[in-house]
Amino acid sequence: MNRSKNELDLANAVFKISTETKFKAELELKEDSTFFSNVISNSYYCIFYSAKALLYAKRIITSPPEEHKKTLKEFEKLADSGQIDKELVIIYKDIVVKAEELLGIFAKEKSKRGKFTYRTLPQANLEPAKESLENAEKFYKNINLILRKPI
Repeated sequence: MNRSKNELDLANAVFKISTETKFKAELELKEDSTFFSNVISNSYYCIFYSAKALLYAKRIITSPPEEHKKTLKEFEKLADSGQIDKELVIIYKDIVVKAEELLGIFAKEKSKRGKFTYRTLPQANLEPAKESLENAEKFYKNINLILRKPI
């Protein structure tokens, strides 16, 4: 969970750098500089590492190759069995789609590309980044709560 928290903290910091003029000035960045794709990426990794931590606590280990796909699949099994809220799977899947489409983290199903791929202006990704960050925070908090309960 420490790695997950680091990703969440970085996503929050990068979001602030992308949206707050005082940070841009301090870092000598152009006023129109944004790093929303990084916010989405860090939000994704927050969720991924949180899911891995929960799986690990349940003695479920995922590893390469296709570690990301395996982790999502095992996480879905927990929801299907009623061990976790299905909303967490929805959040996880949403961030996976954003990561795939915007960042190419998974380079699969290229036919799905479109929603974010054609947003060429970095500023156009503000809303997806904001939503990803909010979802990562919610996911992280919920996994932390689950991990505090006896498994």
